[in-house]
Amino acid sequence: MKMTITTLVILVFIGLAAGLLSGFAGVGGGVIVIPALIFFLGMSQFEAQGTSLGMMIPPIGIMAAINYYKDGYINWTYALILATFFVIGGYFGSKLVLQIPQHLVKKGFAIFVILIGVKMLFT
Repeated sequence: MKMTITTLVILVFIGLAAGLLSGFAGVGGGVIVIPALIFFLGMSQFEAQGTSLGMMIPPIGIMAAINYYKDGYINWTYALILATFFVIGGYFGSKLVLQIPQHLVKKGFAIFVILIGVKMLFT
């Protein structure tokens, strides 16, 4: 995929969203990054999974990412941009969520996961 300003902006927002959700609920890679790369950047399922794993290599995912890399399914430029903004989003997401009652966060997370699942099921 060619890197354009639009693509860079999309990657920054995906990284921030994943980081924020990580800070809020302890998730981000599979729930945010993979669907976002598919829906907003037109990646295949395997390329999105591989790029998401590449983003999370330090400290997790190295062995799985190697397998995706061997088959050509990691976009390293995208993974590094996503990782940078994932860290920033994670910091701010955790700061914000600690100010929200836990039961509301739990309900919001459940609704979000259901909506993502329905979107992926029917798209």
